[in-house]
Amino acid sequence: MDLREFVDRLDEELKTDAYAEIDASANGLQVGPDHATVDRVSVSVDAAEATIDEAIDRDADVLVVHHGLSWGGFERVTGREYRLIERLIRNDVALYVTHLPLDGHQTLGNAAGVADALGLTECEPFGELGGEHIGQRGRASPAIELDTVVDRLAEFEREQAIQVLDFGPEIVSDIAIVTGSGTDWLGEAIACGVDVLITGEGKQQVYHAAREAGISVVLAGHYATETFGVRAIAELTTEWGIESTYVSHPTGI
Repeated sequence: MDLREFVDRLDEELKTDAYAEIDASANGLQVGPDHATVDRVSVSVDAAEATIDEAIDRDADVLVVHHGLSWGGFERVTGREYRLIERLIRNDVALYVTHLPLDGHQTLGNAAGVADALGLTECEPFGELGGEHIGQRGRASPAIELDTVVDRLAEFEREQAIQVLDFGPEIVSDIAIVTGSGTDWLGEAIACGVDVLITGEGKQQVYHAAREAGISVVLAGHYATETFGVRAIAELTTEWGIESTYVSHPTGI
């Protein structure tokens, strides 16, 4: 497949343009030529030396990541940015990035993957941002114990313990998910009357806000909650006839 077709198909599927005004990440093709042949794809959560080197070792033509290198553009390409970009160019590896579009996708996205892992039903968009959504809300039917939610999340790739702000009901059914750093949507979760908000990492003020509202917050790890989307991208591109491999490099955060 030509690189241009590969990029266009991902951009269309992920609604990349819809997030252009609300995402600091430069989504889409961040590094790469106008045209190249794509036979092998490597996917990972982060664009970093370790994942770039793994893509090179696997002879990948494209590295697809959730967290890229450009956040609002570059004034200068020096230091770490120069080193990583030079590594990509020298080894003919293109870099495709999908940040908020992958968070918000209702079937391929990170939150959708967490919801699937928990067996949630009646799923709908959650986490409004600039007219788009970056999360998902669903129901556990029948209702389950909060401890069961935590146990299921603990089965997936991680290096850190899950932290629980246990201020809501012991038995939960209505669950909201914003992966990564999603505690800014605690207010929306409270307004919707959900039992628990699942995200990756927390902020100090969330403790008191959750306690006063009687809602639980599960901090399941930034990295761990954002492995689902890139894994789904690997499955999608495999369906396109491209050899696709997920590269794991947990951060413990």
